Amino acid sequence: MAVKIRLQRHGSKKRPFYFIVIADARSPRDGKFIQKIGTYNPLTVPATIILDRQKALEWLHKGAQPTDTVRRILSFKGVLFLKHLLRGVKLGLFDEATAMVKFQSWHDEHERNSKRRSDDHKKNQHAKKTAAPVVQKVEDVKAPLAESTENSEPSEA
Repeated sequence: MAVKIRLQRHGSKKRPFYFIVIADARSPRDGKFIQKIGTYNPLTVPATIILDRQKALEWLHKGAQPTDTVRRILSFKGVLFLKHLLRGVKLGLFDEATAMVKFQSWHDEHERNSKRRSDDHKKNQHAKKTAAPVVQKVEDVKAPLAESTENSEPSEA
């Protein structure tokens, strides 16, 4: 049985909300699934992703194939990086403690960047709401009609 990690759409029209599920590749998009491992809400800024990292990692080790969007979500949350580090442990490149230290340092840096981006977005939204619209006064410039006709007379050759 081919198993996929994919999104299952919920929510109303033009208001999507997704469950991240493990499902048979042959089942319909919103149909039967094996296990729910998280949620994804693309409408919030930044997008809200709640994911059970351990379950996702277990299914990846079992051979489940993520769809393109879910692959990006797993990469963003660090699941694919953790899988990469654990593969290095399995090959004997370093021990598990070193792998966890590397992952924890990456995770801390990632959380700081996410928090900074979220704060910047909130500041920009607040600035847009509080800024008064700039209205420029248009001055009526009336050019004398006589001057414009004098300049436009044809010259005699």
